[in-house]
Amino acid sequence: MKLNFLFRTANRWFSDTPERALDQAYKAALMIKAIEDEHFNGKKISAESADYGDSVISYFESELKKYLKTVKFRLAEFRGSRSIFSNSEQKMLNINRIDGSNNPRQYYPSDLNEKQSIIFEKLNFIDEIVGKYTEKKSPVPSASLIPIPQPKANQVIQSSSNQLVTDQTPKQPKSLQKEAVTKRGVVTNVETVSDKTGVLPRSILRTFNRIQSELDPKAEEEVVKNFRNSKLKTIISLKFILTLIIVPILTHQVTKTLIVGPVVDHFRSEDNPVIFLNLDMEEEAFVELQRFEEELKFKSLLGFSPELSQEKREEQVREKAVEMAKEYRDRSANAIKNIFSDILSLAAFGLVIFSSRQDIVVLKSFMDDIVYGLSDSAKAFIIILFTDMFVGFHSPHGWEVILEGVSEHLGIPESRDFIFLFIATFPVILDSVIKYWIFRYLNRVSPSAVATYRNMNE
Repeated sequence: MKLNFLFRTANRWFSDTPERALDQAYKAALMIKAIEDEHFNGKKISAESADYGDSVISYFESELKKYLKTVKFRLAEFRGSRSIFSNSEQKMLNINRIDGSNNPRQYYPSDLNEKQSIIFEKLNFIDEIVGKYTEKKSPVPSASLIPIPQPKANQVIQSSSNQLVTDQTPKQPKSLQKEAVTKRGVVTNVETVSDKTGVLPRSILRTFNRIQSELDPKAEEEVVKNFRNSKLKTIISLKFILTLIIVPILTHQVTKTLIVGPVVDHFRSEDNPVIFLNLDMEEEAFVELQRFEEELKFKSLLGFSPELSQEKREEQVREKAVEMAKEYRDRSANAIKNIFSDILSLAAFGLVIFSSRQDIVVLKSFMDDIVYGLSDSAKAFIIILFTDMFVGFHSPHGWEVILEGVSEHLGIPESRDFIFLFIATFPVILDSVIKYWIFRYLNRVSPSAVATYRNMNE
């Protein structure tokens, strides 16, 4: 009985596979449509449809690839499972026909037409969305095609089948162009030695292009539009940076004053015998008290202060001890408050990051514009300054001061072994990351800056 139930459940799940796969593909197409309507005014997801930065466009393109991949796999699953169930449904129909029934409703489900209409609507919607991002298959080009120069955008060219084809291939830098083939199979660009050099210097051509763009009637509108986009991106980035700084600080101060502070003070009252939070604070207090006692004796011997009797000296030492006890009790309580307040500040920082993903994309584009917009010498100077400060020869002393300050802030005893181990590993890892960034990214984006950095570093 149980086995029969499991078999029917598995059979039902397997029979629902085509509908489930189609629904998942349909939902992925809906997500693509939502991105188009919300961010690209209902147009295709591309850089030409909206005025976003490279980082924002790359983010949306990655989302598009993810959803297109989902649609592809789920449609393949739908077709495969549909082909299996079509055979079984045909057998069921043949069995009903053998029974001698001529009524179509006896071998067609009552809601078959409705289900088919829903399936057709979903498939049509999926084809409409996905069709924007799939290239049409071109016929196999003839072997006798002759390479021709690459036409300009929207220029009509003649294909091998004597049909007019509009080439809308976007322009690419000549350094990145090797061989471009149109959708009809015609070679439109083959880079040669003359293409690399050119008849005229590239600087002269760039000057003519700049003059042409400045004489364009729409040039002023384009400049104003770009300026507004840049201004908006700068405002959003600065607001986000200030939010990342102000929110954790305010969270730390408010929670420490109103929440954590009263709780810690309640449990660490003046009657509590625990004064020192760790041995380092205790040794520091003993050394300070001993120094105070020796200072009294030293001044008394030199005549800078009236000679004190043993009882008065002990009384002053006792007053100093009481004062120091209150001071170190407050320091211990403050360290405990800092621990809990820092945890809440980190939680607030993480919440801001999690709830501001679009602002992070804009900030990344803003930082890329600033970093990669600097001159080569400025880039090299910043890299050398950063590396010498954090991974250079004198950096261990700075890291030691930072770690000691963190230990004092949290009330943790200083461990020299941990400090030395940290200094021996973390700057090395950071140096490797910086070198990898220079080799992998900066060398590709701005090779002249890398050359300047090497010359300055030598």
